[in-house]
Order: sequence, then C-alpha cells, then structure tokens
Amino acid sequence: MSTTVTPQLPPMHASERWLLRACLLLPLAALVLFFGVPMLAIAWRSLVQDTGGIGWGNYAALLDTPGVWRALANSLLLGAVTTAVTLVLAFVVAFGLERTGMPGRRFVAGALALPMLAPSLVLGLGLIFLLGRNGIVGKMLGVRPEIYGFWGLLIADVLYALPQAVLIVRTALRQGDARQYDAAEVLGATPWRQFCDITLPQARYGLLSAGFVVFTITITDFGNAVVIGGNFAVLATEIYNQVSGQMRFGMGAVVGMLLLAPAALSVFIERMAAQRAGAGAESALPPTPTRRPGRDTAFFIACMGIAGSIVALVLTVVVASFIRLWPYRLDLTLKHYDITIAGGYAPLWTSVWVSALAASVGTAMLFVLCFGIRRLPGRLAQAATALSALPVGVPGLVLGLAYVFTFNTATWPWGMLYGTAILLALCNYYHYHTQGFMTMMTGMRNVPTTLEDATTVLGGSTARVLRDVYLPALLPTLLAVLVFLFMRSMVTLSAVIFLITPSLPMGAVTVMRLDEAGLTSQAAAFSTCIMAVVGSLALLLHFGTQRRVRRAPGSKPA
Repeated sequence: MSTTVTPQLPPMHASERWLLRACLLLPLAALVLFFGVPMLAIAWRSLVQDTGGIGWGNYAALLDTPGVWRALANSLLLGAVTTAVTLVLAFVVAFGLERTGMPGRRFVAGALALPMLAPSLVLGLGLIFLLGRNGIVGKMLGVRPEIYGFWGLLIADVLYALPQAVLIVRTALRQGDARQYDAAEVLGATPWRQFCDITLPQARYGLLSAGFVVFTITITDFGNAVVIGGNFAVLATEIYNQVSGQMRFGMGAVVGMLLLAPAALSVFIERMAAQRAGAGAESALPPTPTRRPGRDTAFFIACMGIAGSIVALVLTVVVASFIRLWPYRLDLTLKHYDITIAGGYAPLWTSVWVSALAASVGTAMLFVLCFGIRRLPGRLAQAATALSALPVGVPGLVLGLAYVFTFNTATWPWGMLYGTAILLALCNYYHYHTQGFMTMMTGMRNVPTTLEDATTVLGGSTARVLRDVYLPALLPTLLAVLVFLFMRSMVTLSAVIFLITPSLPMGAVTVMRLDEAGLTSQAAAFSTCIMAVVGSLALLLHFGTQRRVRRAPGSKPA
C-alpha cells in the first residue's frame, strides 16, 4: 500500500513570526485609527449639543426639523423607485449579455463602464444639457422641460447605479446550471416556463443583492443630488446643508447617523444574499447562449437603447465642453478649457497626486494585510476580516464628516494630518477599503499553496516567499486594485467635500463649484479632463494585462 509523504516545513524563526505579525497588526491598527475611531467620533459628536452639553438633545431636535424628515422620506422614495427600475433594466442587460446571442456585446459592456470613469454628477450634467430648461431637446421642440427634481434625479441615479447592478446579476446568471435546462427540454418545458421556473429562481439572490447595492448607492449619492436634485431634498444634501450652510455640526452628525442606518442595513442584507447566492454553485455547468432571432433582436434593441442612453449623456457633456454657447451657438471653441475659477487646473493635479497616493499606499497595505491573514489564521485574522468588511456600509459624506470631527483637533497628535493630502488619500482609501480587500483576498486564494510550501521547504524566508511567490502570482490583482483605488479616488465627491481647503482643492469638488457658479460648460470641460485621465489609466491597465496574458506560457493568440 502506497503512502503520501507530506513535506515537513521548517520551523519559523522568531524574526519571521514578528514580520508576519507586523503584516497583520500594522494595517489593522491603521484601520482602527482611520476608520474605527472616526466612526466612534461621529457617534459621540451626535450627542454633543451646540450649548456644550452631552445628551440626546440633537436627536430630540429632529422633531422640530421637518426638513430632515422630508429629506428622509424623499431618500427612501427615491431609493425604492430607483432600485425597482434599475433591477428591471439590469436584468434585461445581464440576460442579454449572458444568455442570448445578440450582437453588440462589447459596445454595451463599454458603455456600462463609462459611469465608473466620471464623477457621479456628470450624468446629471448630461441631463441638464439634453433635457434642461436650455437643453438641446427643448430648443429643438420649442419647449422648456423641467428635469430638475425627482424625475431627473431618478434617471441620473438609475444610470449611475446600473453598471454595478448588471455586474452582480451577470455573476448570478453565470452560476446557472445547464443540466437543469437540458432536463426541462426533455420534459417538454417551453422557453417561458424554463425562464420562470429555472432562470428567475437561480437569479433571485443576485437580484436581491443587486437591489440592496442600488438602494445604498442611491440614498448615499451626493453628486447627482446637488446638480439636478433641485428642490427635491435628500439626506445627502441635508447633511451638506446642515454642516456647510448652517454650521450645525451636531445636527449634521445626527443626520449622518440617520443616513448610516439604512445603508448599513442594506449592506448587511446584501452580504447575506451574496453568501446564499454562492452556495452550491461550484459544481454547476454554465449554460451556453443559444441563438433565437426574435428574442435576440428584442434584447439587442433594449440593451442598445439602455447603453445608448449612457453614451449619449456622457458624450453630450464632452461635446458641450467644446461648444461656444450651448445650445444657441454651436460653433466649436476651446474657451471653456480656460478655467476661470481660482486655481485653474490645480485641483486636477491635486486629485491625481492624492489618488496616486491613495492607490499606492492602499494597495500596499491591503497586500500585507491579506498576506498576514492568510499566513497567521486565528482570532486576530478573523477580527481583521470582520473590520475590513465594515467600511462598505459607510456613506462617503458620513466618513468625511467623521474625519473632520476626529482630525480637526490640536489636542491629539494625529491632528497634524488635517488639511494635508495624506488625510485626503487615507479617507479615499478607507472609503473603498472593503472592495479592495475582497479583491485582494480573492487573489490570495488563487496563489498555489504547493509553490509556497516548496519555497519554504527549500529554506526560503517569509520575505522570499513574498517576493518570489506572492508578488508574481498577484501582479494582475495588485494592478487591478491599484487602478480601482485610483479611479474611485479621482471621481469621488462626497468623501472629500468636507476635507478640502483653499490650498488643497479636488477635481470632483471643482466640477460642483463650477456648476454652482453657473459655469456649466466649464464644469463639463473639467469633467472631460477627469474622464480623460481616468480613462487613459484604465486603457493602459487593459492593454498591459492583455500583453501579459499573451506572453504567459501556454497562452494562445486571440
């Protein structure tokens, strides 16, 4: 009888154990300081009254602030309607991409990527240029449509949240089992019966997960609300008005806690749904799309209409930045790129610098944190994993306000970070910490344990394992996380709106300031510059990844 000999790993030296502990403890300590402490600070600040006393006075004052309750009702209404509309459109697009033979898949996928390359308020600007009081559609039809308010905000939020919803629903549809459809065919089930009895039940957890993601995005979005919301107040704008408009920091903290509750609940339920959706999907055989001319044509028309709407809005913003006087004088000009606001293009370069800092520091910290969790499993690793999942439930406005309460101090040593690019970078990093963490952990699980054990058996140190095993295997993941953090930091508005200073402006905030000043065409020009920077980096990553794949051993030319 043959036996399998397991290689004996050499004992770990004390220095290497301390290195592993440092990989786990240092990022965890930073997570506590730059996320845990600010969350406690905003909860505490909500109890500090304007008179200096401690109590529930700020919460009681909500009863005398009808504007907050109106904003809460508006946010819940907008979130519910946006979620319903987005789920229908997301399922149509995801089904068309995954289960049909329709043409134009690359165009649809490319169109869905556009909202990720621009600040959220770009879609609102596009709607103003198209359907606003002085929009091109109104000029052509001789009317003055009213796009500001609920309906304009609904359209902008649906198109802004749609890409993430499609991504989740596509993943759910990929986890379907072709054998169930084969059995249904044998039993004589019609395509509609298969759709109702197999497709929808398989996708239900994906739809539920996507629904809560869309709801969270909608009620926490600030960019579209401030540009096209008009008199339709929502919680995100209410926080901004309470803090920046009325300087009521205690009430702003209370509204922040009010906004945090539904967002955190939505994220918790979404996580539960995502776990249920992934259960039992490992042995499934993904269905192969079949060609049916009638069905494929219908989905082609629907998907192209949805994708075309996104392209039309983004392209309108780009085109409007080159038009002399939209929509009356349509001759081309570059005058709008002569930014007249104080600082000119300085906010764009500040955003690039802050985003590069957030991406590089964040990627390095996520790498060592996930490495420490993998190599030193235990209670500390479990605590780090649990804490790393929490930032996704915190809206950017709440996190930015929490940073003000925490770091705007002369008492504690970390107060020296306030008003610096480092703090802006850290805020952006921890705003998107969970998404980067999940991506990095997924990449870590794909590192071959046999290669890691072989390096250790041959006497390789922990540093050698990091250099020769993890870095090469995780290079695509590291690049993906790096670009993700850079892109999101470049276009985020809500997380930094309270942290910018006259000497440290940011690009997305500058777009908002230009629009508020009535310089809408200059806002479009500045948005175009941001999209150009982010899009160029995304293309570089795409081509670099494709080149690496072509050079990989055993790869076949496309």
